[in-house]
Amino acid sequence: MDKFWMDKHRLSPEYEQGVEKFLRYAIDHIRDSMDTDEIDDEIEILCPCRECMKTGSLPVHKVRIHLYVSGINRNYKNWIWHGEEVTANSRSCTSHDDFQYAHGDDEDEMELPEDAAIDMVQAAHEEFTGDPDSFQKLIEDAEKPLYPSFYSHTKVSTLIRLFNIKSKGGWSDKSFTELLREVKSMLPPNNELPESMYEAKKTLNALGMEYEKIHACPNDCLLFRKDYKDDNTCRTCGASRWKKAPSGTSKGVPEKVMWYFSPIPRFRRMFRSPKTSKHLIYHSLPRVEDGKLLHPVDSPAWKLVDNKWPEFAKEPRNLRLALSTYGFNPNSSVGGNYSCWPVMLAIYNFPLKLCMKRKFIMRTMLISGPKQPGNDIDVYLAPLIEDLQKLWDEGVEVYDAYKEENFNLKVVLLWTISDFLAYANLSGCPKGGYNACPICAERTSSIRLKYSDKNVYQSHRKFLPRKHKFRLDKKDFHGQQELGTAPKPYDGEEVLRQVEGIQNVWGKTMKSKPVYWKKKSIFFELAYWKYLLVRHCLDVMHTEKNIGESIVGTLLNVPKKTKDGYNARKDLEDLGMRPELAPKENGKKAYLPPACFTLKKEEKIKFCKTLSELKVPEGYCSSFKNRVSMTDLKLYGLKSHDYHMLMQQFLPLAIRSIFPEHVRNQVMFFFQGNLLH
Repeated sequence: MDKFWMDKHRLSPEYEQGVEKFLRYAIDHIRDSMDTDEIDDEIEILCPCRECMKTGSLPVHKVRIHLYVSGINRNYKNWIWHGEEVTANSRSCTSHDDFQYAHGDDEDEMELPEDAAIDMVQAAHEEFTGDPDSFQKLIEDAEKPLYPSFYSHTKVSTLIRLFNIKSKGGWSDKSFTELLREVKSMLPPNNELPESMYEAKKTLNALGMEYEKIHACPNDCLLFRKDYKDDNTCRTCGASRWKKAPSGTSKGVPEKVMWYFSPIPRFRRMFRSPKTSKHLIYHSLPRVEDGKLLHPVDSPAWKLVDNKWPEFAKEPRNLRLALSTYGFNPNSSVGGNYSCWPVMLAIYNFPLKLCMKRKFIMRTMLISGPKQPGNDIDVYLAPLIEDLQKLWDEGVEVYDAYKEENFNLKVVLLWTISDFLAYANLSGCPKGGYNACPICAERTSSIRLKYSDKNVYQSHRKFLPRKHKFRLDKKDFHGQQELGTAPKPYDGEEVLRQVEGIQNVWGKTMKSKPVYWKKKSIFFELAYWKYLLVRHCLDVMHTEKNIGESIVGTLLNVPKKTKDGYNARKDLEDLGMRPELAPKENGKKAYLPPACFTLKKEEKIKFCKTLSELKVPEGYCSSFKNRVSMTDLKLYGLKSHDYHMLMQQFLPLAIRSIFPEHVRNQVMFFFQGNLLH
């Protein structure tokens, strides 16, 4: 049926004729699917107007009035709720402006619209071309009312809404199962609500995206894929693929597994939403050129891509990505040594407020533990790099629901974001030792502390401006002025030249040679990688958290957290610095003279009490009242954002009445004046 009338004015003859044809089509579908003696105007159908699409069914005569008063929801292009079948070329919507959510533009606070089920079913269609029976089952569930004669909610739409609430609230599978059982018992008999999380997942699995489960060598030598997919042992180290030796046709349990979620189908589905598709060209809109970095589009790295590859830049829908990875212990609450590594992609085409929203952060793989991959992470990144190569060299055909056209989508990875340890694993540079600075490399100036047994890097002042006052400050540093200049960082082509001859050998059983670069990074397989200005970035928030923990631990003299101890004082004495702080030996005991930042117990109580009594707006940060322990005078469970707020805003309040002015000014100057610059 022709649907051009949906875009016409509501007072036009075309719109009037289209409404009547639509209502007749819906009435005929109801009469064909069930026996009813009701007159046409009293038959109840789902109202597709802009206001009622998510509220319930109405008699036909009321639906007619709503369609004239409010207009039809133009997002509803495929009438699967009124008898139409989904076709391969069906489109979820035509106009972004008529697709409005209940709570404005805040993506995290959006109410899930009732017609979200329609969009999701239609978007999933192209993934079922080889399995039409499964898709037909999904369509039946999407059309099936929650219980007889109740058409405002279907089985699929109800589960989508409940799963959305589960995700936002962080419910466990067990509690969700209990909820389903209770709600099902409250509904009329013969309702379609599943009784368990398992049954609900079986229904909604069709709406999800495919993933690949890849077995890995327990020593991180290789992935059992391609030429190795049928092997039972690792060809490099000989380790078994299975926890238990296979017997007969049984393959046993794999020692290590990686889950790979290809980003290509996710990019396709993302462009099928007109609202999202419109946001993806935000970066190409006119901007104020004021020299400030307000969005990645203002960065030199973005502009280099535009200038070096103008054909790529000509299509504003081509995506610019960042990759991030970090190890964590999913069982940290019960202890244990386990490291699990997710690999995420962020999309920079979006407006700044959407770039870091959870719904637009893509998890591309999950590397299981128990050991961290370390420098062997390249083994696991191989499938993702292959997809990124394809997206750069050839591109993939994608349907843009906002512009209603197909186009060839290409993608560029601008940089990676991680803490310093993951930075070293991704780039191949050392994570410690005498040459740990990724900028200076072999030119790093460092010494080894005699008592603390750590490397320190004392020439960091050379990165300050030439006339910075710290350069000439002898007393507060190691007794010398800093007149040197910062070394020029190696560009990608120079790094590639240095690592070109390295033969990568993966696996925990392989010993690396004592050279600066530990490997040739897999990212150099991307043709454009060597030309990028910034290839790897440090996560400032994570760095600030580490420094914040050390500052607070030192102020409160927390064991194993403080940086002011006997060994530190002996190292100062050995370097000829701060002689007034040198330990005073008395037989087997040593007395550490108090420093200007040393707090008495009363001052520690005052410090913690100030933090615990802070009141901030909801969502501003964690409640410090629940994070401060007044019994042992410690801070527990602070996250990166909490430490950011502590260092930037709360710490000045907490130390204002405790430290003399010159001490608190130095502490705050470092964080507010230096760290963010």
